[in-house]
Amino acid sequence: MSELVRISHTDLKVGRINLGGNVFGWTLDEKESFQILDAFVEAGFNFLDTADTYPWWVNGTGGTSESIIGKWMKERGNRDQIVVATKVGSQTEEHGYDISRKHILKSVDESLSRLQTDRIDLYYSHFDDGVTPVEETLSTYDELIKAGKVKYVAASNLSPERLQESFEVSEKNNLPKYVALQPHYNLMERQSYESSYLPLVKKYDLSVFPYWALAAGFLTGKYRGEKDLGKSVRGEGAKKYLNEKGAQVIKAMDKIAEKHECKVASVALAWLMAQPNIGAPIASATSIYQLETLVEATKVKLDPVDLELLDCVSA
Repeated sequence: MSELVRISHTDLKVGRINLGGNVFGWTLDEKESFQILDAFVEAGFNFLDTADTYPWWVNGTGGTSESIIGKWMKERGNRDQIVVATKVGSQTEEHGYDISRKHILKSVDESLSRLQTDRIDLYYSHFDDGVTPVEETLSTYDELIKAGKVKYVAASNLSPERLQESFEVSEKNNLPKYVALQPHYNLMERQSYESSYLPLVKKYDLSVFPYWALAAGFLTGKYRGEKDLGKSVRGEGAKKYLNEKGAQVIKAMDKIAEKHECKVASVALAWLMAQPNIGAPIASATSIYQLETLVEATKVKLDPVDLELLDCVSA
């Protein structure tokens, strides 16, 4: 088993890589997804991240990712060894952002059905709809926890203001508190998280699971110029990082990767793991080679010189 860390304020212990399920049913079919999931578990990891709406951009509604994970857990008989995180509140072609009581109660049962399980380990408010009172959302989560459908709740794309309000409402009304945060955070995207969210993370002792940990693939070193963007369906997402800062970050990562005899992407993930409160970066893999890069990252121990260099070029 890989190194395990405990999610703050819970009894859940997870490996240092959180496998992203957004590719299941999108760039990977069911059979390919099973191969990645099998290899992930064989490498000693146990933490899966999905959402009720993945991949809605393919079929309009999503649900496929949860269904694939559910079928895989059922066939492998390994539900008790897996920590499953899924989310509620994102938009699809059928509805907008929604974290109302009515939507959560309907969505959680649909997620449980697709995941073929009786409980969700970590249930995220995926997006804020901006209209549902915080108290309504949290009291609905309270019902789900008391019913045994959800173990713990967490927050993803909530503004710092709504996150702060959520903790105040939890305290005042004895409602469940978010135990984790899933922010957009990586070597190319530091400002928003470090200035607006990190103070709250420290104040409330949250475990942090950053998404887009590899900056849309840019931090793999695959996209070094405009001509490289066509290498993958996700290439366009890396375009905005083709600037002087991006070049400096890649140069520093190349140097560190050579020193540690590892891949560039492993350096990016190792940097995240070395930051305070980071539990496990979220990263997806569409091949065994990519998965090996994620696994390798947990073995790379960056020293103070490496960390200072990366801090300097990415600040």
